[in-house]
Formats: sequence, structure tokens, C-alpha cells
Amino acid sequence: MNYWLFKSEPDVFGIDHLAKRPNQTEPWDGVRNYQARNFLRDEIKAGDLLFFYHSSCKVVGIAGIAEVVKDGYPDASQFNPESNYFDPKSNPESPRWISVDVKFRKKFKHVLSLQEIKSNPAITELGIVKKGHRLSIMPVTEKEWSLLLEMAGENLG
Repeated sequence: MNYWLFKSEPDVFGIDHLAKRPNQTEPWDGVRNYQARNFLRDEIKAGDLLFFYHSSCKVVGIAGIAEVVKDGYPDASQFNPESNYFDPKSNPESPRWISVDVKFRKKFKHVLSLQEIKSNPAITELGIVKKGHRLSIMPVTEKEWSLLLEMAGENLG
């Protein structure tokens, strides 16, 4: 099992939206960065856990946990001309973009803010604390995962 951090804007799709979906499950679509796409295609697998990170909002940080429940498959939005994520250069025979399905696991009692995360000297390699690192999906080490859960006062129980 691997650990990840997925970023989303909570006014567009936040942890509360995921919790209210049928079966608390939703495709994670609209990723249009090749490095993040490669993670979705090649590394992220069913059973992996992720921190659900809220960005571009009042309190930026980790809002909860979700689980990947379906391996990567072609992101349907790339083929839909009505979608904001339509890609005219992509086609079903050779899709460019990948989705995975994620399932709600837990909402934190409070958002573990980016400021709190940055204040921990043991967390220096995580993408969100590095200047200029803007990927919407990034790996989290097992050590970082444990530290962040502890900082949030949370567990998976």
C-alpha cells in the first residue's frame, strides 16, 4: 500500500462532497498535469490511502482521508466537448488522461493547516512544503503519513 496527497478546491469538490456521494465514492477526474497523470496511471492502486487536501480556500490543509478503490482508467471528461476538462487531442484508442475512484474514509475534526504542517521540522520533503511545488497529486512517505495523522490528532480507527 502507498500513501498520497490529492489536492482539491473545497468549493468545487471537497471532502464533504465526497462523503455525500453514492457509496461515498467518486471518480477523481480532471487531472491535466503529466506527472500527476503518471502517478494515476502507473503507481496509484486500489487500497492506497490519500490525504484529501483543501486548496485555494480560507484554511488550506488536510481535511481528511480517502481510499483509492479503483485503479486508473481513462478519464471520461477528456472526451466530452461540454466538459471543462475536454481534450481535443485525446481519443478513446489512445487516452491521455486517467481517473481513479476514491472513497471517503474520514473527515478530520479540524483541517490540519499547511501552516501547522510547515511548522514540523520532520516534514521537509513533502511536496506541499516545498517552494514552487504545485502538483495536485503527490506521494507521501509512510513516515510523513504517520506524522501528519499524529499532528491532526487522528487515526484510522
